[in-house]
Amino acid sequence: MYSAAGGRDSTKPLAERLSSSYYLATLSGPDRLIIEGTGMDYRRRLLFHGICLFLIGLFTGLAEQHFANVRMALAAHLEGVMNGTFLLAVGAVWRDVKLSSRASAAAYWTLLGGTYGNWAVTTLAASLGTAALSPITGAGHSAPQWQESLVTAGFITIGLAIIAASVLLLWGLRGKAPPPG
Repeated sequence: MYSAAGGRDSTKPLAERLSSSYYLATLSGPDRLIIEGTGMDYRRRLLFHGICLFLIGLFTGLAEQHFANVRMALAAHLEGVMNGTFLLAVGAVWRDVKLSSRASAAAYWTLLGGTYGNWAVTTLAASLGTAALSPITGAGHSAPQWQESLVTAGFITIGLAIIAASVLLLWGLRGKAPPPG
């Protein structure tokens, strides 16, 4: 933390200064205040979860032949890899997303729920051999009605979560780009 005189303020213990609730304010350019720490936690978490989901997608690809519906397992593999990449991309631009703290939290959690859920529901569909909402990857497969309904509800919920997160991200990226430097 910097004092009004521009020097380092060491009145707070080091542990408190390094905690996630500690914010560092710096001036960058004319009349532009940047508060570090406010969006960094979500950004780093998105990057972490992006790599994690990407890796889960790779492992799913290694196990494709062991699912009841191999084509749906391929879709689950691709969902993991693509949704992981999506989280990495969102994490990369998170600093430019200007949302309130509540909207940021909503965007973050709908992104995580939507992306992990997409992989999980597709993997569940591959395991159960359902054809719910997937006429191409589910061709020739069917499961008991309760399993088909479960997977259908999952896909609808996940679709709505991803749409909501995308709308929040689009809203947060509106307006003029900040001046360089």
